[in-house]
Amino acid sequence: MKPIALAVMLGLSAAVAQADEFDVVDYGIFRSLDPLAQRDEWGTTHQGPQVNATDFAPRYRWRWCYYFKSPEQLLLDPAYVGSMQTALRRLNYYCGPIDGIFSPEVSYAIARLQKNYSMRVTGTLTNPVRRALHMP
Repeated sequence: MKPIALAVMLGLSAAVAQADEFDVVDYGIFRSLDPLAQRDEWGTTHQGPQVNATDFAPRYRWRWCYYFKSPEQLLLDPAYVGSMQTALRRLNYYCGPIDGIFSPEVSYAIARLQKNYSMRVTGTLTNPVRRALHMP
């Protein structure tokens, strides 16, 4: 019994030492604490290490809260618009600043996304655009 307990303790201490050495933070199985973090169709996050000003904007605690908001309400939320700008930049449709403001450049990027995904081109945030960007 003692050799097994000793082996388990040594294994755990090595894992803790490795986590301290590389500053690895585990939020569960590929999950992030940020509800607006970019995700793909399997739910894995794609949030880079770069920090934008909109990352500190207030947001809801749970991701499902955004599903009950209308697109007009979401466009007034700087955290959501900043996350949308990041998603558009990740797909190479937007190259402007990540500032959380729904500008004409963001509208033009959405229009190009809608054209490439064979959607009706309006340049506004719609449910198919939200699904194409993997956003709530």
